[in-house]
Amino acid sequence: MDQTFQELRLAWARLRLEVDCGLRRGTWYRVTRFTPTDIFLDVQHCPVPVPRHLLDVLVGRPHRWSVVPRPRDAAKLPPELGAPYAVCPACRARSPLRGSPATLACPRCRGVFVVAWDERYLTEQFAAGEVTARGS
Repeated sequence: MDQTFQELRLAWARLRLEVDCGLRRGTWYRVTRFTPTDIFLDVQHCPVPVPRHLLDVLVGRPHRWSVVPRPRDAAKLPPELGAPYAVCPACRARSPLRGSPATLACPRCRGVFVVAWDERYLTEQFAAGEVTARGS
């Protein structure tokens, strides 16, 4: 089997920048196709093109909770999620983070995964004031 095709079947991607493009922050989406400028993601069984520069790509299914800083304008997020909150790598459920747990059980899928505290997901952007919660 062609190596590129094999990697495509195993690729996952999530937003690397804080932009308002219809994707949930911290959520990994299965990659369905690559083009020179875009990566197509499976979003609710529909292929959605996203510019490559907006995405982190991973070969293989993610196995760690994404730790997501709360956006400045968090009108759509329930306040009980807190800041930061976590996104399950298996089912994409969001969960509040109480303390600094090494692992977390998902209330939806019941999977237990390591929390990716070592990742600096979106935190440098917010600290540097490079982008706003709406991507402008």
